[in-house]
Amino acid sequence: MPVRPVPGVASVAQPQDGKLFAPSAVRNSEAICDLLARFAPPQGRALEIASGTGQHAVAYASRLPGLMWQPSEVDAIRRASIQAYADETGLPNIAAPVMLDATAPGWGADHAGQDLIVLVNLLHLISTDEARTLIREAAAALAPDGLFVIYGPFLRSGELISDGDRAFHAALTTHDPETGYKDDTAVTTWLQSEGLKLVQTVEMPANNLALVAAKPAN
Repeated sequence: MPVRPVPGVASVAQPQDGKLFAPSAVRNSEAICDLLARFAPPQGRALEIASGTGQHAVAYASRLPGLMWQPSEVDAIRRASIQAYADETGLPNIAAPVMLDATAPGWGADHAGQDLIVLVNLLHLISTDEARTLIREAAAALAPDGLFVIYGPFLRSGELISDGDRAFHAALTTHDPETGYKDDTAVTTWLQSEGLKLVQTVEMPANNLALVAAKPAN
């Protein structure tokens, strides 16, 4: 499956000191780390889907040292940035980033046994079919009792809740009509259809949501 082009309105990472830097990653990193600290298992394997610049990967690995973090990214330039951040920190619990197109079928079996999977700010940049494939494969990759955490902007019961959300959603769908905000209730249904149980919906800063789902042990 070809990589879906990211609209300029959503692509804000800039080169800086041999790495990519995204201001949004600085803004939301602490809140996401706080969220993961509440729900994540104390140890095990953690897969980050669409790791982007690598700023989040090093933040997670620092905050949750009992987890072995596997960053992943479809884009080679971003994989290089992730590795640069990891090298800079020297953290022992970050694996080398792997190439992963999470919208393609079949990857779940290749990454099976994950105790935690984290997805940040991607669902609104892909189509509904791609989102459902991603969720299906993530469910397959989770170990029993594993958690899947999805963070980002959502429609709330079919509604956009702020002027900023309305403008961003409109920009996304103008660029590519198949993309745009996904409905929180629809995504919950997709999770449940893959055998996952919604643990909690958490309100996050800047009108974002986090959906925390678990794979039952039986």
